[in-house]
Amino acid sequence: MKTTDTSTIVLAGLESAGKSALFRGLTGHAAGDEANFRGSTVVCRKCRVTGCACDVVDTPGIRAKSDAATTQLALNATGEADVVLLVARSTDASSEIEILLKELDLKQKRSALAITFLDKAPAEIEALAAHYREALEIPVVLVNSRTLDATSREAVLQAMAQASPVNGGRALEFAPPVMARVRPQTTLFEQRLWGPWLSLLAMAMMFALPVYAAYWFASWAQPLLDERLISPMKEAFSWLPSLPQALLTGGYGVITLGWYSFLWAFPVVVLLALSVAIAEETGLKDRITAALDPWLRRVGLDGRDLIPVLMGFGCNVVAVFQSRSCSSCTRKSCVSMIAFGSACSYQIGASLSIFAASGHPGLFVPYLFMLIVVGALHTRFWHGGLSSTHAQPLHERAFLQVPSARAVRWRVKASLKQFLLQAMPVFLLICIIAALLEYLGVMAVLEVGLAPLMTWLKLPVEAAGAILFSVLRKDGLLTLNSNEGTLLVSMGEAQIFLVVWLASTLTACLVTLWTIKKELGWMTAFKLAGRQAATSAMASVVMVIFL
Repeated sequence: MKTTDTSTIVLAGLESAGKSALFRGLTGHAAGDEANFRGSTVVCRKCRVTGCACDVVDTPGIRAKSDAATTQLALNATGEADVVLLVARSTDASSEIEILLKELDLKQKRSALAITFLDKAPAEIEALAAHYREALEIPVVLVNSRTLDATSREAVLQAMAQASPVNGGRALEFAPPVMARVRPQTTLFEQRLWGPWLSLLAMAMMFALPVYAAYWFASWAQPLLDERLISPMKEAFSWLPSLPQALLTGGYGVITLGWYSFLWAFPVVVLLALSVAIAEETGLKDRITAALDPWLRRVGLDGRDLIPVLMGFGCNVVAVFQSRSCSSCTRKSCVSMIAFGSACSYQIGASLSIFAASGHPGLFVPYLFMLIVVGALHTRFWHGGLSSTHAQPLHERAFLQVPSARAVRWRVKASLKQFLLQAMPVFLLICIIAALLEYLGVMAVLEVGLAPLMTWLKLPVEAAGAILFSVLRKDGLLTLNSNEGTLLVSMGEAQIFLVVWLASTLTACLVTLWTIKKELGWMTAFKLAGRQAATSAMASVVMVIFL
């Protein structure tokens, strides 16, 4: 393919048209210069294509007449492109191409067309491709983007090299050939009565199984690592002066406390990323969101908002970015639900560690249930329900298919990279700050200042540190494990539950609040923080009265 160094080729299509799979096949990368946040693309990703000296840009899915930020982002990127590669599914090619021609400004824009899902295409697909070659006067290529082989990849590159302006007027003069309708399979998820319940069960299992497996592994590994790694390292550094010793092996030390975050959070991150990737690649996630759309509307959300909420169980910051795909009338509600009810993987790992170390692992299930239920009530109370006129319900169904091992591997790899390069360094910094505050006596002063509140809540003053550090990041509640968990042993079951609840819900972590500020402004972030603190405090009062 012969293009200049400045050529930018933008992939443009509706949601789930196969753009991201085509991007991976062309570039060999799951993400480009900007992050691809687990699941639907919420930013434009750019990557240089080997051997053609051009940049390919993957854009979010376009929705007809949508006010979502992602749709506007895709439209803007298309307007700035040197070449536009239109992407449409073979099963709905005629309708999708018609929408793209109406939504995109392709005047004098060099374009080509890739029709994907070739493995599910009707027999008349070749005739349809020939029709659009003649009607649009642009190159048209048929591909299976999920398994793009070398021959298909070269065909796409050749089509982009031969791109030409669309003859939009002539395209609408001739009707495309009639094709047999190839529709996705009908399953129990589409049943009006049982579909939502089955979807709820599938969603619960999608998260429960990875979390349980992570808990089992960490519970097995912790005593072994304590005996064979942590204790020997504490002895090895016992000769250090008091300050370095406090930073490394003290109650809040990088070694003695920092490893708890890795041991309990890392398996959760890996297994949740694997579970979500499989659900996305099989099409199960789309079936779940469509089935739960009617229920979510009562909370103030719609089915598409469920995707960012689910992604929040991996990382709240990522989920806030994902909320760009929400309608403008539901985005604030979605972000509110994420900040309150979506327990990120670090929060899940930390709470599992605390409940297990205290001898009450069974508290995790009611804790997670309460997060979701109170989070839903919180969202409905502060933002109201969703009128049927505010957003159109979901009608489309995704194809159920065998997941691509390559795509799953790329998704999991992106999650691990984020955890190792972003999450762990932040928690290690928290350990250093906490160790310094303890060494300088500041921690004791802060605990004294919070003593009246902690006493009223019937909580030990020493537990205040976990709540304070959870404001920085949610796995800051792991500071309850300091001094080998002596504080946890002295606390009752109800006290442990209340501390974890407060640390989890009193406010979103500062990184999440900063992200909300960048996305929606200071006023929205301030209101969200105040409302969340009010809901958390009210729920805590109820717990103090009844527990």
